[in-house]
Amino acid sequence: MITLQNVSRKFGRNDALCDVSFSLEMGKIYGIVGPNGSGKSTTLRLIAGLLFPSKGEVMVNGQKVNRKIAKHVAYLSDLDTFYRGFTVQDMFDFHVSQFDDFDHEKVDKLLSFLNLDRYKKLHQLSKGNRARVKLLLVLSRNAPVVLLDEPFSGLDPMVRDTIVEGLLRFIDYENQTVVITTHEVGEMEMLLDEVLLINEGKILSRQSVEVIREREGMSVKEWMKTLCGSEGRE
Repeated sequence: MITLQNVSRKFGRNDALCDVSFSLEMGKIYGIVGPNGSGKSTTLRLIAGLLFPSKGEVMVNGQKVNRKIAKHVAYLSDLDTFYRGFTVQDMFDFHVSQFDDFDHEKVDKLLSFLNLDRYKKLHQLSKGNRARVKLLLVLSRNAPVVLLDEPFSGLDPMVRDTIVEGLLRFIDYENQTVVITTHEVGEMEMLLDEVLLINEGKILSRQSVEVIREREGMSVKEWMKTLCGSEGRE
């Protein structure tokens, strides 16, 4: 489904990723976890076709990733950017023009669930409600790959709870693969099937959440700390 093969990414002289290889299957929710600056967001941007590797290859559904991969990948950025003059409805209309898999029926359900007014301008919304709009735009697509980059960043607990519940309700677990990057793993742990721990641009470990809990007797956060030391803190 998603494959990185010996992928490295440099920014100038700095290594953001160093010879990373892994494959992700259809129908699972993966967490890419680790300290701030470890390479999590870079990994997601490579899968989304927003960055290209300095070395190695990124594949999605057997296709080498390029800009056109957006047809198959729904990406939620960690950046809070928007067109100030757009309403929520304008954002729907724009996404309909760009993505054939945008599902109007899902939009209506998500508007009700997220308690959003489609005629409100984005600059009139709180940061939490803009986060809800971003989530709606991603979950309204029937894309086989869903990427969420630090979806909890800077949000209050109520909005975080809404994001978790939205993922539980509106993800098609048989036909979509979800990859979530976060250094705040506590609230996401219940969603995850597997976690990949990344630090300083390298994959330190990959493990099933069930194994971490039952065999290791730890939460994912505790597991991170044992491998990353103090850097694994939220």
